Amino acid sequence: MAPLSPDRLDPAALDGRRVAVLGFGAQGRAQALNLRDSGIDVVVGLRDASPHRAECAREGLEVLDPAAAARACDVCAMLVPDEVQPRLYAETLAPALRPGSALLFAHGYNIHYRKLLPRADLDVVMVAPLGIGEQVRRQYELGRGVPALLAVHQDASGQAAAVAGAYATADGHARAAVFQTTFSAETETDLFAEQAVLCGGLGQLITAAFETLTEAGYPEELAYFCCLHEVQLIAGLVQSRGIAGMRRSISSTAAYGDASRGPRVIGAQSRQAMREMLAEIRDGRFAAELGAEMARGAPTLAAWRKAAEEHPIEAVGARLRALMPWLEQG
Repeated sequence: MAPLSPDRLDPAALDGRRVAVLGFGAQGRAQALNLRDSGIDVVVGLRDASPHRAECAREGLEVLDPAAAARACDVCAMLVPDEVQPRLYAETLAPALRPGSALLFAHGYNIHYRKLLPRADLDVVMVAPLGIGEQVRRQYELGRGVPALLAVHQDASGQAAAVAGAYATADGHARAAVFQTTFSAETETDLFAEQAVLCGGLGQLITAAFETLTEAGYPEELAYFCCLHEVQLIAGLVQSRGIAGMRRSISSTAAYGDASRGPRVIGAQSRQAMREMLAEIRDGRFAAELGAEMARGAPTLAAWRKAAEEHPIEAVGARLRALMPWLEQG
């Protein structure tokens, strides 16, 4: 999978077009500001009661209610949470978007699982940043960018790919690399990575290791530093040098522990669990389970969040991070 060539990322495809960014959370804020700073005509779509309206005013961004923003735009970037998107589209966007305009997503979830069925006369595209909103904005401000994935689900105008490529450029992604994919591939790999590694796997691994040490009588502070604080160091080495490069940078003692004990932690049982998780993502079971959870008001998620907030690792972490206030600055 090679990066898209510069001719596929020509910013001219957005010349004279207005972009409506719906939502002003982490991604909404980052992308609205990046687009504005790239010279794009941007309006932010927010509810009248949205607390983000004041921040948009401070940033000099025009704000309209979502329906008015949709009527006024050529490209509508859907950057509200996944669970909000289907209703927002059905009740507000579907009646308002002009024929031939583009509906743009940062994640393929609702299109892939058919939670949202766009009108046939709309372009439907995706520009998915491979980084959180704070990184998207920060790297742009530094003159750099985070990579992104680009996909076209529906090309009503014949210009869908060009518009998506121009949007990716305006958001700073062409400074790094933009790769073409599909809504389904992006959705399934993203969900799997979140569950197996980035959130589920990493969070559970850190917590289990912390508990193992503290249950054995070691001080919480030592357990925190060893099992959580130093993760950033190793993650940085992996990102900049690769896994093999990280292993060349650590001591022989650490490397032998990696080689001889790592497979005992991530062994046959873990690999089988990963295969099962991927199967549930691909056949829609996870999406169905998530939908049912949200329909009930997310009680399981609320209980899980409460338990996580009350875990001892959070209290010790708050104490230790207070000694290093620069950590909050990124």
